[in-house]
Amino acid sequence: MENSHTSEAHAHDHEHGHNHHHHHHHHHNVGNITSLGSVFILSIVLNLLFVAIEAVVGVWSGSLGLLSDAGHNLSDVFSLVLALIAFKLSMSHATKRFTYGYRKSSVLISLLNAIILLVAVGVIIVESIHKLSDPSSIEVNAAAVSWTAAAGILVNGLTAFLLSRQSGHDVNTRGAFLHMLADTLVSVGVVVSGIVISFTGWTWLDPVVGIAIAVIILFSTWQLLSESLRLSIDAVPESVDPDEISREILETEGVSEVHHLHIWPISTTQVALTAHIVIARIEDAPTIIPSVKARLKEHGIAHSTLEPELPGSTCPDHDCC
Repeated sequence: MENSHTSEAHAHDHEHGHNHHHHHHHHHNVGNITSLGSVFILSIVLNLLFVAIEAVVGVWSGSLGLLSDAGHNLSDVFSLVLALIAFKLSMSHATKRFTYGYRKSSVLISLLNAIILLVAVGVIIVESIHKLSDPSSIEVNAAAVSWTAAAGILVNGLTAFLLSRQSGHDVNTRGAFLHMLADTLVSVGVVVSGIVISFTGWTWLDPVVGIAIAVIILFSTWQLLSESLRLSIDAVPESVDPDEISREILETEGVSEVHHLHIWPISTTQVALTAHIVIARIEDAPTIIPSVKARLKEHGIAHSTLEPELPGSTCPDHDCC
């Protein structure tokens, strides 16, 4: 009877603690989305205008470098839209069917963004190789290319700067920042190739720059792709060290053992944890569990579920893991 009463008290304590942390992160995300919303909208408008200008000049001048860069910039606009959608979905409320809301969709969106970039890389490489195999088809207005790409340095550089301040704790925002940073470097390359072509007439340099663009994008995308894949199959986020988390739990006064430790992403910004902790007296659970939760919160884990056990007791989930 005593254990039943204690379990009910623990359940109430856990529910209260969970709701408290959920409430805290809800307001934290509101702040992020409010600031990111204006950044994303401004970035989307700027880049859409630039894509339109770049595509028109690219067709008029016959520059593969500009056309491929315009296509990639268009995919970046789509990526920015998806990233904004992901942040809004991360605000979604829990339902009976979706107990974490639609937050996990932010992970799927980051994976989709990485795939879009890989497709863009493939298209650029194929088109560049085609141009190199048929040099007579390369006709470039070097001045137009250089001036348009110079404008791209300003647009992409400004967008990258705006996103850089928000890119530290979210894979979607970091992905968007990396895209825009890569585009800035690409635009620098296009300007240089345009200047060189105007003085030397080496039109073959244009598709070579196209291939260089693809390589830059590939390198900047690889980490985004690998991290998104890991998060999509509930791997421990890179920002969390499982061994360190175990040590933190064991260093909590009253905890002698921890097992069945599971850590997984709820979204690209939120992490959840479940674990069994061994304590000397079950009556101490209402004191020990909040202490563990406070330690976990310092490591960015605000959604945690802890199950107390007594020393020497048989874990009911022994065969599960």
